[in-house]
Amino acid sequence: MKVDFHCHTHYSPDSVAQIKPLLKAAHAHGLDRLVITDHNCLQGAREAYEREPEFAIVGEEIKTSHGEFCAAFVKEEIPAHLDPFKVIEMLRAQGAFISVSHPFDEFRSGWPLEMLKEIAPLVDAFETCNARVLKQRMNDEALQFANQYHLPGTAGSDAHHPYEVGRVALDLPAFTNADELRSVIRSGKVVGTISPNWVHWFSVIAKFEKIFEKK
Repeated sequence: MKVDFHCHTHYSPDSVAQIKPLLKAAHAHGLDRLVITDHNCLQGAREAYEREPEFAIVGEEIKTSHGEFCAAFVKEEIPAHLDPFKVIEMLRAQGAFISVSHPFDEFRSGWPLEMLKEIAPLVDAFETCNARVLKQRMNDEALQFANQYHLPGTAGSDAHHPYEVGRVALDLPAFTNADELRSVIRSGKVVGTISPNWVHWFSVIAKFEKIFEKK
């Protein structure tokens, strides 16, 4: 099955992607599952899951005091800015699948190298292909690090607009929960190509739109 492990809805502050068009675009791009990972919020993922429980997976992108995690099969929302080890503990307690978001992207919550080395034994995977990286070397470095620490990789569009969803994904055996995902993740193969850099304008525009909505 083809899975996009990282995407956002309008519940993220830098996205205006409505859930119905996002799901429609995901199907159009041939995805079999989609992990909704809004910033420190589960509402969009839960709404998508209510619409299509066999397709949408409840996830969350969690900003810690050092970098970000992308978690799947999340049951309880994790607040922002906590210590990474506390976040891992909270995610483990609810059985979630834990991946490290764009670990070598210094423009977007990049992780300190020493911290990555410390958390590597405690997570399930590293995001080794993020479609929104500005430079391919950021994905290459993530893959190199994951291989060094014998960690599997995830792939995600990091979509903030329906146009982006499914740009990259992971092709892997079927799974229905976090434990099954952990058992098949090493079989995953990245498919697709990274997005053009101009897609970051979707986020810039979304932020401005939400500022004006509040006025």
